Amino acid sequence: MVAGSAADRVTTDDDDQPRTAFATALRSAIATSGLSLDRIQARLLARGASVSVTALSYWQSGKRQPERQSSLSAVRVLEEVLAIPAGSLLSLLPPPRPRGASSRRSRATTEQPLTFPLEALQALLKKVGAPNALEQHHQLKLVGLHDLCEIAEDGGQRAVTARAVFQAGADGQDRWLLVYAQGDPEAGPPVLNTLRNCHVGRAEVDDEHGLTVAELLFDRPIDRGETHLIEYSLTNPGPPYPECRNTHYREFRRPVREYLLEVRFAPGTIPAKCWQYSAHGPSAGASTSGLRQGTSPLDRKELKPDQGNGVHAVALDFGPGVFGIDWEY
Repeated sequence: MVAGSAADRVTTDDDDQPRTAFATALRSAIATSGLSLDRIQARLLARGASVSVTALSYWQSGKRQPERQSSLSAVRVLEEVLAIPAGSLLSLLPPPRPRGASSRRSRATTEQPLTFPLEALQALLKKVGAPNALEQHHQLKLVGLHDLCEIAEDGGQRAVTARAVFQAGADGQDRWLLVYAQGDPEAGPPVLNTLRNCHVGRAEVDDEHGLTVAELLFDRPIDRGETHLIEYSLTNPGPPYPECRNTHYREFRRPVREYLLEVRFAPGTIPAKCWQYSAHGPSAGASTSGLRQGTSPLDRKELKPDQGNGVHAVALDFGPGVFGIDWEY
């Protein structure tokens, strides 16, 4: 099963979820309007505001509040759609939390390694039939990995394309487990597509934490010493595209011989500065990508953009640890 739109999976609200003043007011306004979330979404879209049904559901239940600039702009349009006074919802929202490079660096020495609870990942691993994936010894070695992260005009993440090479340490190796952390859960999960030599097996999504776990099944099993190349992509709908907080990284639980990370920016949107960064040490998750809260002080190196509107960084014989690229506009 390919991970699809979060809107297809969220149909009801959690009535036990404690609500903020914003959520209470929004829920009341929606009930008074008599409009379904689908109809509200359609009317927002007709006015140029793109908000998923998932986000609307989370906003009115109190699970999440709008924080992105595009979401705050959508709330203004939402007030029009619901025929309530301008500012009546926006005035109930707290100031947005700090984002960007300064907030990232302030987190770089905190003790929490992930931006989501480990329990959430373990629950998804159990659902796909791999409850012990974090602890068990694996007979499939990641030899090389190439990530291409595409950043859209609005600074959000358009897509990630990955090419991975594995070597079998035992006969009959036929799958790899992908764990992906969406940096902006409010936007919903990306669409997973397999491009070469694999297909999607069991897959599960945690909308609240922006987590996707999926089996990538090889076209054929490989035996000890054999290698296998696969390619897949994770694509986000937009605009607006999910916020990536000016960073992309991989978190490796086990060593990798070579990791190449490319970040390509839309024409005319090259950042003022870019850096590669790494942090060594045990990882709390499987090989994941998304946003991080570092486990140790970061090693950093400034990068120069190339003529193709991008930057790249290479890690050799790296891991366990985190390796990524961040930037400032």
